[in-house]
Amino acid sequence: MVYTQSLENIRTGRRTTPPAASFERRERAHFLLCLLCSLLTLTSLGLAQAQRGTLVHEESIRVSPSADTAKLGTVERGYELVIIDSSRDWAHVEAILRDPSKNPDDEDDDEAQGKTITGWLPAKALVGMSTPNGDKIVFGEAADSEDEASRRRGRKDAAQDAMRLYYRVYDLFPASPLAGEGLYRAADIRWQIERSDIMTRPSAREREAYMRGQINEEWMKLVIKKFPGTKWADLAAFHLIENKLCGDWQAASKCPDKEADMYEKYAKEHQQSPAAPQALYQAAWRRSALIEIYKTEANPKKAEDSKNRALGLAQQILSQYGQSEWASRAQTLIFYVQNGVPTYGNASD
Repeated sequence: MVYTQSLENIRTGRRTTPPAASFERRERAHFLLCLLCSLLTLTSLGLAQAQRGTLVHEESIRVSPSADTAKLGTVERGYELVIIDSSRDWAHVEAILRDPSKNPDDEDDDEAQGKTITGWLPAKALVGMSTPNGDKIVFGEAADSEDEASRRRGRKDAAQDAMRLYYRVYDLFPASPLAGEGLYRAADIRWQIERSDIMTRPSAREREAYMRGQINEEWMKLVIKKFPGTKWADLAAFHLIENKLCGDWQAASKCPDKEADMYEKYAKEHQQSPAAPQALYQAAWRRSALIEIYKTEANPKKAEDSKNRALGLAQQILSQYGQSEWASRAQTLIFYVQNGVPTYGNASD
């Protein structure tokens, strides 16, 4: 078929591209673009699904699979490993030497950036995502490391090892029955480490909570988000109360009254929580402390009300959580309150 050229094209000597040929070019370009996108997607999926793992015992990482070659560094327990290749005795890995960031859900977190080493390490202590019972193996080593950290002459940095290992249970085995507990225990260790530092500062004695350093809450909030309705979420929520507590009551009623309300609210909303009886006790003890505080503020009516509320909360522990360790402490508190024994101030010393 011959296509008539425009007068302008005839004058300039240009030929008009037949519509069919133009259509074919567009189709070919569209096909190549789709193919390129598919290849990029497959590459991304391949990287995302790369086998990952961690070590349950520290190992040296080397330039090649031989103990005689140069050492690049040491990879400790719980660090993330991307497994590039493996043999019976060695694994070629990319070791990401950083602790999980304060915000584990944020990959762009500045703290998430750490040192990365690519090399070979012995595979004997490597647990991968496909290792049989891998979740239990990593969790068990985390528990051992946590126990080691509690000993007076325990292994150096064992607490950090435990924190990383517990986190890897959640990270590498998200469908495991141990994933929720692993994430919570990792969050708890991090909470205790930060708390220990904050409570040694002079600001820890400030009356208002906002005047002292705050323990980072992101990990606890992640537990609540990822495992809602579980006891791990309940325990994480209990930790969050601590950031709202006063440093020093300064013998005034404002702080203990507010704190007692927070603990009562928690116990009401989390009745199945392992921390529910503790929350009730903390509320009851603060109500008992308010008996003496209100007396110093010349408010006998509120002092009497605090006495009744303290007794009611303590009795609630006995009736709802009689088998818990807090039941005996509640019984002692009832004895003190009924017999007028002060639980706060110089008279209680």
